Amino acid sequence: MTGDEITLTIPREEPFHEVAHLVLGGVAARLNLTFEILDDLETALDAVLERAVKNGHITVRLRLDEDGIRATVGPLAVESVRAELERDAEDRVTLRRVLDTVVDGYELNSDGWLELRKLIEPRKGG
Repeated sequence: MTGDEITLTIPREEPFHEVAHLVLGGVAARLNLTFEILDDLETALDAVLERAVKNGHITVRLRLDEDGIRATVGPLAVESVRAELERDAEDRVTLRRVLDTVVDGYELNSDGWLELRKLIEPRKGG
């Protein structure tokens, strides 16, 4: 499945976030990912989707690379997301704090697409 990409476009309203979870769970099952990796990815995805503007649609792209999985989400409001990613977390739970905790890297481009990277170690014995 390396190099394959799954693209899902859903309404931005919260009830549709569960559809993204179903797709992510299906990919995780197919790849035999650990529960911890799936939980980290779902937590990161939730944190990003919670900050989506409530009108229109949002797209989630899942892609498996040789060393991990990438989830790209957008388009997002660039300025507000960038501000939250650059702000020191202090004692609050911010997008930056969540992503620093559960993913191995993230990057917001100028068009409002946020890429999340999670490394996956090969499982021994199959």
